[in-house]
Amino acid sequence: MAEVRVAEHAGACYGVERALQLAWDAVDSFEGEIFTLGPLIHNPRVVAGLEAMGAHVVSRVDDAAGGTLILRTHGVSPHEEQRAREVCTKVIDATCPFVKRVHIEVERLRRDGYEVVIVGEPGHPEVVATLGHAPGAHIISAPEDVAYASLGDRVGIVVQTTLTESTLNAVVDAIDDGTREVKLVNTICEATALRQAAASDLARTSDAMVVIGGRNSANTTHLAEICAAICPRTFHIENAEELDPDWFSGASAIGVTAGASTPSSQIDSVVKALEQLP
Repeated sequence: MAEVRVAEHAGACYGVERALQLAWDAVDSFEGEIFTLGPLIHNPRVVAGLEAMGAHVVSRVDDAAGGTLILRTHGVSPHEEQRAREVCTKVIDATCPFVKRVHIEVERLRRDGYEVVIVGEPGHPEVVATLGHAPGAHIISAPEDVAYASLGDRVGIVVQTTLTESTLNAVVDAIDDGTREVKLVNTICEATALRQAAASDLARTSDAMVVIGGRNSANTTHLAEICAAICPRTFHIENAEELDPDWFSGASAIGVTAGASTPSSQIDSVVKALEQLP
């Protein structure tokens, strides 16, 4: 039987736990319809559970008019928040505090006259929300994108909270070529950094790695990429039902980690299933 070990830092972070508690409290306390603007977190099973409790996902603020609207952990644009407060009976801001910091920093960089670069994934809801706080900012996801950005002499950089340090460093190196003033505000969340480091350490001493979390979760996907680069037998799953015993044939040490949107209950169920493998 293989030894199953969980990374020192794994699973739901403070921002996710806070958002879930706000949502649960809203369902318990408020009358009328309750909505979340987009999925509250990137975990399909959790979102389905909230739906069953009565917190329904909407894609537009106006679809929640007259009800209680919970703003997702990834944040929203100032325009969306203002509209929500105009048309909704109650607005609950579940934006992760670390994402709020990114909004504050891009606004400060703009005030200080910097041309803003957001290092992140185009289309990701956190990046889209941050762009709402810095209209006209450049979104750069890889160092090769820098050549097409037409950057000026003073550049201020923030980063999507769930990105890897290696990606950030590669982009900054490409921007900071000695021809311009560059100010970097590293806004990668500490929880993300801790989970990535712990997953990397565990992968080095594991025959196989299991990464638990939504496939639409950026931070979980990055964890899987980090682990796969070290331990080729890395498997990204959303729940224990996806486990295939053949994946672990001959493995004596199985490592487990989970994204920041993965509750401990999901981790526990996967660990239990792994421990029952023949």
